[in-house]
Amino acid sequence: MKYTTEDLKNFNPKFDYFIGIDSDGCVFDSMEPKQKECFCPVTIEKWGLAPISKYARDVWEFVNLYSQDRGCNRFLALLKLFDWLKMHPAVNRRKFEVPDLVDLRHWTKSETKLGNPTLQQEIDRTGSEELKKVMDWSVTINQAVARIVKGVGPFPLLPEILTHMREKADVIVVSSTPAEALIREWEEHDIDRFVSIIAGQEMGSKKEHLKYTTADKYQPEKVLMIGDAPGDMKAAKANNAMFYPIIPGREEESWERLYNEILDLFFSGKYSRDVETKLIDEFNSYLPASPAWLK
Repeated sequence: MKYTTEDLKNFNPKFDYFIGIDSDGCVFDSMEPKQKECFCPVTIEKWGLAPISKYARDVWEFVNLYSQDRGCNRFLALLKLFDWLKMHPAVNRRKFEVPDLVDLRHWTKSETKLGNPTLQQEIDRTGSEELKKVMDWSVTINQAVARIVKGVGPFPLLPEILTHMREKADVIVVSSTPAEALIREWEEHDIDRFVSIIAGQEMGSKKEHLKYTTADKYQPEKVLMIGDAPGDMKAAKANNAMFYPIIPGREEESWERLYNEILDLFFSGKYSRDVETKLIDEFNSYLPASPAWLK
């Protein structure tokens, strides 16, 4: 089923509680294979980074897996990769010319629905050769993901957790992944039946997903965003919602804690900001803001 932004805006609550859930790296243990086997190799190939592949790989994984930028939109991640590479001592010693991507930077500052459809609209409007190359890169990544990332299921307990959630809350997927991949993965593992909407990058930012679906419909303390990346937390905070972190590297433990403790606290009105803050502090300790080589 294809969802639209209007589905978010016209969403009618069935419950007093709302839960938004990120997908990649949060519900599915898919971040590592997608980033390491698909995104990174395609990026090195399409942008001619073989002369600095070791450093490009390190930086790409830092940005997308092991930093405060974990889980960010792919187009923003590409810009962050090049920004970090420009500061990398080894890259500079090799006198490698890192692309600037001026057109992409301009587009990402003016567009919130950062996906292939809106990128194509910008290409049609401007005729930018740079953006055509970005589109080729993005399409090739999607093809690689569809070809390689198969059979990667959700973390243990997810069916039980989703069943419990749907007894008391409206639940949707809030993600920056392309909708086609999201729907395919949720349907493949028969867990799409637990959510009302699957929202991908084409439907706006995560902040917008939450705003469209919850604003003036739920009390803020009854809205919970679950995610494994700082961007999920920022989306929650921008909407005055509560946040629960799935800690990278400790995903199963995080889901068990949610199932055994936090959901009951949330549904009873006892998931306080103090409890949330302690969990966020723990979460942030696993994701540095800058790479070790910059120190």
